[in-house]
Amino acid sequence: MSTHLRTTRLIHALATLGVISVFPVAAQTLGEVVVSASRSEQKSFDAPASVQSVARETIQSGGPQVNLSESLTRVPGLTILDRQNYAQDLQVSIRGFGARSAFGIRGIRLLIDGIPATTPDGQGQGSSISLTSTDHIEVLRGPMALLYGNSSGGVIQAFSKAAPKEAEVDYQYYVGSYGLHRADYQFGDTLGTVGIVADYSTMTIDGYRANSATERKQFNGKLNFDLNEDLKVNMVFNQFDMPLAQDPLGLTRAQLIKDPSGAGNSAITAKTRKIVLQNQLGSSATYTLDKDRSFTGRAYYGTRDNTQYLATNNWVGLNRAYFGVGLQYNQRSVWADTPVEWVTGYEFDRSREYRQGGSAPGGQKSGLPTRSEDNQAENSDLFVQGTALVSDNVSIAGGLRSSSVRFVSDDFFITSTDKDGSGNVSYQATSPVLGVTYHATDALNLYANYGKGFETPTLAEMAYKLDAANAIVGQFNTTLNASSSQHYEIGTKWVPNEKSRVDFALYQIDTTDEIVVAKGTGQTAYKNAPGTSRSGWELSGNTQLTPHVNLSASASMIDAHYTQKFISGTTGSTTVASGNKLPGIPQSFVFSELAWTSEASGSANRNGLRLGLEMVQAGRIYANDTNTESADGHTLFNLSASQRWSVGKGGLTVYARVNNVGDEHYVGSVLVNQTAATPQSYEPGLPQNWTLGLSLNLPL
Repeated sequence: MSTHLRTTRLIHALATLGVISVFPVAAQTLGEVVVSASRSEQKSFDAPASVQSVARETIQSGGPQVNLSESLTRVPGLTILDRQNYAQDLQVSIRGFGARSAFGIRGIRLLIDGIPATTPDGQGQGSSISLTSTDHIEVLRGPMALLYGNSSGGVIQAFSKAAPKEAEVDYQYYVGSYGLHRADYQFGDTLGTVGIVADYSTMTIDGYRANSATERKQFNGKLNFDLNEDLKVNMVFNQFDMPLAQDPLGLTRAQLIKDPSGAGNSAITAKTRKIVLQNQLGSSATYTLDKDRSFTGRAYYGTRDNTQYLATNNWVGLNRAYFGVGLQYNQRSVWADTPVEWVTGYEFDRSREYRQGGSAPGGQKSGLPTRSEDNQAENSDLFVQGTALVSDNVSIAGGLRSSSVRFVSDDFFITSTDKDGSGNVSYQATSPVLGVTYHATDALNLYANYGKGFETPTLAEMAYKLDAANAIVGQFNTTLNASSSQHYEIGTKWVPNEKSRVDFALYQIDTTDEIVVAKGTGQTAYKNAPGTSRSGWELSGNTQLTPHVNLSASASMIDAHYTQKFISGTTGSTTVASGNKLPGIPQSFVFSELAWTSEASGSANRNGLRLGLEMVQAGRIYANDTNTESADGHTLFNLSASQRWSVGKGGLTVYARVNNVGDEHYVGSVLVNQTAATPQSYEPGLPQNWTLGLSLNLPL
């Protein structure tokens, strides 16, 4: 992207957000409560960190509630590349962490109702979050996220809906472009001190591209009860069943230009696809000693079966069982006339997966497995975190986390040509975080944070390595180091009047031993790069221009590049120059929405019409370390409308959306460091598409 174009987009973003401080607005976010930054409830305005909460209303109006990208694109610094490839899940990154992922989520911690949805090695799946029963989602960025342990480039935490006071049922149904059908059935009630929410949803889609049909079924159940006035218990069970997710693969640039709806090489003949079944049961309990002290414990157990058929006419199967426990103690006290709120705790998590693989010509298993191994990962972490109000205007936040992560692989398939790929490796790190907040006025906070983090490779990233001939072999790669990073952040939160808010943050992140893709051919090997740098800014705001018109917007820009040259594993001889951009990271991102409601803001009447106009703008994104493959930026416009009517004590809402109104042709995401002579690096975004839906709520 040219300097002129980047500057133009920057000016556009600032001009859009600059409106926020000029106009008066309605009910805002001073009272919004979050827990992600400090592990206890506090107002987001006072949290000494970059943290945003996305409410239920936004999640529901964002689309059919299939992908996190529908509603979380409005969070600055969080990039979700909606690849429309359900076999590989979304590409999610926070300040560039996680961008290397070929599938699933790396470098970001996922939590659902306080229960980890990320395994000890740092792997997670965005599809684990049942959006139809999610009340709100918090996104934590910056140094404070490092206190969540290994791979905490950021934290995404989802909270399920609370049980209603009286019995009620909810029904949702959506249809849309490319054969989309989405249904959801939900029941909630409170009986005495016991609350229950049960949610079951289904989704099928033919897909925009060839070989991209998908079928998903998901259940999420939450039970909460009070054993007595001091002990509160939550139990959560969720199941994710995806019996079919075809994989259209990436396209070469020539294929992208000729027919973006086509499938990549060998996708159809090899019947590339993925099958997933995941179950997880978790429970958390909070015991309140008194108004200032409490204990919280958690425990969970889950299984995940994953079978994938590759374009290489091979298959890979992963059967995983995982569990974890945690205990934390929260206290508010006064030390030497200084109010202090602190928490300390311990967390242990373990996963064990049986990996197999073999030949699958035409997408059908053939012969005996040619790979059989047992992979294990576990972490054992101690942490302490606290905030102290040292004066009327200054508070200090800090913490320390000591982490130990261990990997073991036992290879059961050993032949004269397939050498023993067993191995084990351990990583230890201590992550300190320190921040200070200056409460300049009741409407203005300034803060600065520092943190040191680390990120281990995942089991999937250690599953392959390069041999002496630069070929990918299925042996456990114990030569990968954990990356170490230094995070610096300054920011401000400003509420110019009771109905407006603006958040702004600047950051610098320096990393050594960054884990990068060495070579990708369906199977992917990884290596360490000596040094990288990320610097950028994030800006978000929201205002009520009139009682009926609301403007919300966010913008971010990042410069992520290598600070030292190194030899790329792609060919074994290509030098990646210092200054080259990290692949998989859009250089800029802007979201804005102008919404009109027939009912005035703050009105007790929830009925009426809502119309919205969204703009989504993304900058250039590179597809490889040498920066020879890249996708241009794009600007999309989306239209949304909803109308709600009362139905007895309940309500009926209809939804309509048209995305990419201008039918712009663009690249939705890239596959990093594909190594063919003509790499299949590009996954096209959707052309103009639509959804229609309804939501019915009926108290019983």
